[in-house]
Amino acid sequence: MSRYRQMKVFDAVAQAGSLAAAARRLGLSAATVQRSVDALEARLNVRLLERGPRGIILSAAGERFALSCRQILEQTEAADRSAAGMHACTGGQLTLALPLLMDHQVLTPIALAYLEAFPDVQLATRASHGPPRLLEEGIDAALVVGHLASSSDFAQALGMVRPIICAAPAYLAKQGRPQTPDELTAHRAVLASAPGYDTAWQFCRGRTTRLIKPPTVLTCTTQRAAIHAATLGLGLIRCMSYEAHAELQSGLLEPVLQPFAGAPVPAQLIYRHGRRAEARVRSFVDFATPRLRAHPAFAD
Repeated sequence: MSRYRQMKVFDAVAQAGSLAAAARRLGLSAATVQRSVDALEARLNVRLLERGPRGIILSAAGERFALSCRQILEQTEAADRSAAGMHACTGGQLTLALPLLMDHQVLTPIALAYLEAFPDVQLATRASHGPPRLLEEGIDAALVVGHLASSSDFAQALGMVRPIICAAPAYLAKQGRPQTPDELTAHRAVLASAPGYDTAWQFCRGRTTRLIKPPTVLTCTTQRAAIHAATLGLGLIRCMSYEAHAELQSGLLEPVLQPFAGAPVPAQLIYRHGRRAEARVRSFVDFATPRLRAHPAFAD
């Protein structure tokens, strides 16, 4: 079996998590897949898979080799598609990762306009709680909030967002508007239990940072539900400005404690390969970037 074929088999095993699942995906027998992995390990003189009672896992060397295999295979497939003219065609599935509530508050109208302009593209979105790993997770592009670690990904700056504390006008009329974080002990808070949302609220003043845990009246499974509860006057909520953009614009929520809430952070659109990216990725980046930059949710 050629080196390229061995890499394809090992890549399938690494992604599927088992020899049998990889065999089904490739249309091969499990014995053939096993022999290919054995031959690969013998050629490299290193153990790539660890066998255990619950199946197989990648060794440390196997994880590094799997990443290299995926990069090489993607580059080879991209070269094939380019030679066949696929880079000139915008059709196919485009996978986009974005933070929770970014679709509801920002992306949906832009996505609808993009799909109308490029009807051969099928858009698939994924929620992410931080900067995703595009290559490892099979993601074409991602909207991310926060400062990026150095990587080989390309980035388009979109604007700034900030953490805010807000509440419904009816709640503030009844309970008063807090002027300092210390006054939160006399208020009620609505929280979300979803990953990425803390029960303690962080406040900054100059170089001083404080964590305050306000009394909680309701904990919701999602941030969207918590924001809705806050619009009904149940209590204060802490969120990113884009997460409650529509509610703030319409007056359903009003910000408080703005001098303390925190510094703005960048929003960016990241993707791989730059101008060498496939046509569907380039079409989305070129179409969405100016529209996202013009969106008021990013105009801090």
